[in-house]
Amino acid sequence: MLVVRAIHASDLDALIELAHQVGSGMTTLKPDRKMLGDRISVAVASFAETIPPEQRDYMFVMEDTTSGRLAGVCAIKGAVGLDEPFYNYRIGTLVHSSRELDVFTRMDTLYLSNDLTGATELCSLFLHPDYRSGNNGKWLSKSRFLFIAQFPHLFTAKLIAEMRGYQAEDGSSPFYEGLGRHFFKMDFNHVDHLTAMGKKSFIAELMPRQPLYVAYLPEDAQEVIGKVHLSTAPARRLLEQEGMHFEGYVDIFDAGPVLQARVSELRAMRDSTVATVDETATPTDTDPLLVSNTKLNDFRMIVAHANPVSGKLALTPDEQALLHCQGGDTVRTLSLNVRKNVHV
Repeated sequence: MLVVRAIHASDLDALIELAHQVGSGMTTLKPDRKMLGDRISVAVASFAETIPPEQRDYMFVMEDTTSGRLAGVCAIKGAVGLDEPFYNYRIGTLVHSSRELDVFTRMDTLYLSNDLTGATELCSLFLHPDYRSGNNGKWLSKSRFLFIAQFPHLFTAKLIAEMRGYQAEDGSSPFYEGLGRHFFKMDFNHVDHLTAMGKKSFIAELMPRQPLYVAYLPEDAQEVIGKVHLSTAPARRLLEQEGMHFEGYVDIFDAGPVLQARVSELRAMRDSTVATVDETATPTDTDPLLVSNTKLNDFRMIVAHANPVSGKLALTPDEQALLHCQGGDTVRTLSLNVRKNVHV
């Protein structure tokens, strides 16, 4: 059986093993013991509320309770860019015109930006290949939205998610090869590693501050601006279902899109409901439902097949055990799948 739960200090070895499966391009999940150990320490302190909300990094793992393996991981950072610079490119437009020559041109540009500083960030989503079946990926990604809906006061008004940018079959980044390499003089994986370790001062030191004309880049670099890694496309669709969208910000290394949303406009904020666990009711076979407990320091979530009725939700003893709850306790629910409006 699977459960999504708050990460524990004892998960470090299993998390490192999981991180070895990730590959390049995800700077927040490198198989480095010190980096991940420090991050887990921050996560444990976050759930315990012993550090300020803006410094928190809530990490969640999907655990296979039968084998004890970690099937996946995801996270929410309380706020980005407050301790170290948070850079993106903002896609803009410059107009050049001459009435005398009857010439009018619009040129796409890239501006080095810190506009998203202070936003809450969804990050570090990864599901082990052995578990990429059924609803597991969808469940893992959407678990974070139910957590935000339960504890909205812990997060900023704006939510962002940096998506991994497009990579060629050999693992190279066309955008980085067409732009970044000229300034950084090192391989993409090396830059990726430096940013993962928090060494970002070189970005401001080496990147130009003036707007960059997109038309000056090689065609293959231009084509991938705002395009996601092939394996990231499903994750993007899931986030968009929950209310996130692209507003013209991209990663400065691989040009992956940054999705944004206002927390108040998320589907989970609008549609999630609270219910009381009812031990006497009979569970029914319905559409999958995300169900979480309401405990910050022991947050847990499952997928159940039940519908809240008159504010009560039928859960089996096994489901209650996975949630660390019992009859009479309050849980929060949200349909796993987006329900389309039917017009008659």
